Amino acid sequence: MIAKDIHVSFVVITFVLFFVRGIWMIVDADILQRKWTRRLPPVIDTILLASAIVLSVTIHQYPFVHAWLTTKVVLLFLYIGLGMLALTYGKTKTIRISAWIAAQLCFFYIAAVAITKNPLVLS
Repeated sequence: MIAKDIHVSFVVITFVLFFVRGIWMIVDADILQRKWTRRLPPVIDTILLASAIVLSVTIHQYPFVHAWLTTKVVLLFLYIGLGMLALTYGKTKTIRISAWIAAQLCFFYIAAVAITKNPLVLS
């Protein structure tokens, strides 16, 4: 249960930080260029990933064996790509905002799959 509590806590933390960084991107806030805003997310995401691995091993369910975890992993890569587009690589503000919104939708779908353990949660 500790791994699950850590995982869920860091899911919330990573989303809140991503959301806030997106707002800062939209308003062109200088804080987005500070060192801590670039260094903190990888630390949080590393703890999140480590807790996910521990949780997966603990509950004996694995990506590419169980469909819901496979879906989460695939969507995680999409979420990461959209996040990179939103906060770093998007050429225009429209592209960045669109990627930021799409990343959030992806995040909520990942959360829904995790809660229901059903990759077709929306069907």
